[in-house]
Amino acid sequence: MNDMMKAEIWTIARTEQGNAVLVRPLGLDVAVPIFIGPLETQYILIGGGEVPVKRPLTPDLFLSLVKRVGLELKRVEIHEIKNDTFHARLVLSGGEYTGREPLVLDSRPSDAFALAVRKKCPVYVSRRVVEEAGIPVDMVIDEIEEAAASIELRGEHSAASKREELLAELDKAVAAEEYEKAAEIRDLLLLLDKKDIP
Repeated sequence: MNDMMKAEIWTIARTEQGNAVLVRPLGLDVAVPIFIGPLETQYILIGGGEVPVKRPLTPDLFLSLVKRVGLELKRVEIHEIKNDTFHARLVLSGGEYTGREPLVLDSRPSDAFALAVRKKCPVYVSRRVVEEAGIPVDMVIDEIEEAAASIELRGEHSAASKREELLAELDKAVAAEEYEKAAEIRDLLLLLDKKDIP
């Protein structure tokens, strides 16, 4: 655990290479991009946005089972990169693991993130992973700002009208279950709130 740093799932970005979860160690200006598939992206966005679904998705089913057998997900860890593949683990306690060594299960990072956003449990990343794969957050912010500039399509827009336009687009994207697009719009809204783009 000495090697592990507390982190957050900072955002999900759409890139030319696909969707990437950006894991940011707390207090650092770097983020680790971990590429995931479109289905896994939807699982994370639905869980993080607390979007109601009619039937339980795989992460919901797993957490129901964990609860049913008296276990609790305590944290997820991104602990190594092997052959260009990120490895994660789930750390659980409870049941026969109360007061003992926790139960540790190997996991894909995308599955671990889908569980973490639902359970709101801590995320940790190894220092070695950050050193090997971390990128400056400025690079990501620059891309978001470029996307924000590209939405200035029709004449003059105040920050308030841009915000209203983005909120309407966000509602449409969620209703159409276009969660990747919804994540991009959410990032633009956050940027508008922070930077007050004119």
